[in-house]
Amino acid sequence: MGALLAASRGIDRITAAIGRVIAWLILLAVIVSAANAIVRKAFDISSNAWLELQWYLFGAVFMLVAAWALQRNEHVRIDVVTQRLSPMTRAWIDLVCHILFLMPFAILMTWLSWPFFWRSYFSGEASMNAGGLILWPAKGLILLGFALFVVQGVSEIIKRLAEVTGHIPLRDAHPPRDLPPTAAEEARLAEDAHRVGIR
Repeated sequence: MGALLAASRGIDRITAAIGRVIAWLILLAVIVSAANAIVRKAFDISSNAWLELQWYLFGAVFMLVAAWALQRNEHVRIDVVTQRLSPMTRAWIDLVCHILFLMPFAILMTWLSWPFFWRSYFSGEASMNAGGLILWPAKGLILLGFALFVVQGVSEIIKRLAEVTGHIPLRDAHPPRDLPPTAAEEARLAEDAHRVGIR
């Protein structure tokens, strides 16, 4: 398990480094979008290449930061349900769902993305819009994004397996209390307070 956890830590470092760098493309996309809008309104000049560049930048962020979001546990959850579960139950749910749902989907999408990208690259596919950009880099981002997602999925499975087997502490041992206490928790708190003479 030690070797697997070391591999997981390495994957996490690479994913985080890529995510931090790629996240800055949002700023670049905003600058390109603003400049394009200003030039179009002020000088009545438009460029399909600049418009498509905005889409490329947004697509790059969406695809290449997804693995980082998974690593940071920031993907969408039904918090009102999961926060009521014990950390061990959450770890088991994550482990099973990563194996049964996340990995098959990510692997399938990576496999399907390869010919999608390769045909575009081999043919030199370009935008149908006048002055538009070549398309294979955008399709390559889809392939790369899902490949990163697969690798990060492996890291998450290793960590969840280590949690449920007791090799590392549970990630959610002390979750933030952003939800009101349950009735049972309120009753226990009231009983504790009464016992020490607060009430």
